[in-house]
Amino acid sequence: MVKTIDRAKSRAKRHARVRAKVSGTASCPRLNVFRSAKHIYAQVIDDVTGTTLCAASSMEKGFGANGGNVEGAKKVGEAIAEKCKANGIEEVVFDRGGYLYHGRIAALAEGAREGGLKF
Repeated sequence: MVKTIDRAKSRAKRHARVRAKVSGTASCPRLNVFRSAKHIYAQVIDDVTGTTLCAASSMEKGFGANGGNVEGAKKVGEAIAEKCKANGIEEVVFDRGGYLYHGRIAALAEGAREGGLKF
């Protein structure tokens, strides 16, 4: 019998392992990333209160780029860094969400760093 791998289930397990070690506070919130086939989303979350402080995605009006590629992910990273600066957030903890730190995830992180976030 051939077993098929459930990719979503595997990612959820990896994300749970990452979340066991990574937590955000008000002074250093968590930058969470979600990746779909067409878009990419980023949220800055304070886990103590359970609130989202700011968010950016490739679905926002006036985004203009494709969220399914590396250039779009980098723009989302720059956008989240801009919104964080407006809210007075300079340092975050990066939560890759169970994805490999490669491709769009790495590009989003690079864009956020270029925008001024420290992690």
